[in-house]
Amino acid sequence: MEETNRQRKIAGVLQKDLVDVLQKAAQDGMKGVIISVSKVHVTSDLGVAKVYLSVFPSDKRDALVKGVQSNTVLIRHEMAKRTKNQLRRMPELLFFGDDTLDYLEEIDKSLSGLDDDPIKNPEVLPPRKKL
Repeated sequence: MEETNRQRKIAGVLQKDLVDVLQKAAQDGMKGVIISVSKVHVTSDLGVAKVYLSVFPSDKRDALVKGVQSNTVLIRHEMAKRTKNQLRRMPELLFFGDDTLDYLEEIDKSLSGLDDDPIKNPEVLPPRKKL
């Protein structure tokens, strides 16, 4: 089913505010880590928002996503304070790691000739995870 205009607007508001909240937290605790919110999907009943986080360097992604998941209550509270004039009810936040940068890096490495040729051997690239 296609996203409604309202879902897209709410996803945009959440994405913009989540970037501020997460980057401020990373600035305080983790030096040298860049966090970006690559995508936000809001369900049709506006009750759940799936948030996809892109982290650089990628080797810290799993630890950082687990840390964010453990602090979901605090993040949701901060988001509710920021969006109180825009949203009646704050959706439940579900955080996931985004592996798009790793996938693109593998493609780039293959195309530059550092790996096997993916055209001749398509099994070289790992299968893509759907968002």
